[in-house]
Amino acid sequence: MKYAIIIARLLLGLVFAVFGSNAFLHFIPMPPMQGQAGAFIGALINSGYIYVVAALQIVGGLLLLLGRFIPLGLTLLGPVIVNIMLYHIFLDPSGLPMACVISVLALFLLWVYRDRFPAIFQP
Repeated sequence: MKYAIIIARLLLGLVFAVFGSNAFLHFIPMPPMQGQAGAFIGALINSGYIYVVAALQIVGGLLLLLGRFIPLGLTLLGPVIVNIMLYHIFLDPSGLPMACVISVLALFLLWVYRDRFPAIFQP
């Protein structure tokens, strides 16, 4: 179980650190988007909101990679993961499998560290 926790933490941390930093460094080319998905991403980019989300991704991912303050990293990434899921459910279903894997990894880590979130898991 210990190795599963480490693997999940490192995978999730790497995904968010890499893709979050891509918003600033542009090392992964993004294909042009059409329709509602393109309009949504365009609005995020034009407003500058995407940079706040990317910064949260980087900080949350780094906290998971460092292995310290993991609950804080999960707290920062939680709303981002929910928005990723909703984006892929409603606007771009092609990325839904990866979004589901990310959600499962995050939920697994949330369950492992549930003792650090007592108010959430108590009635």
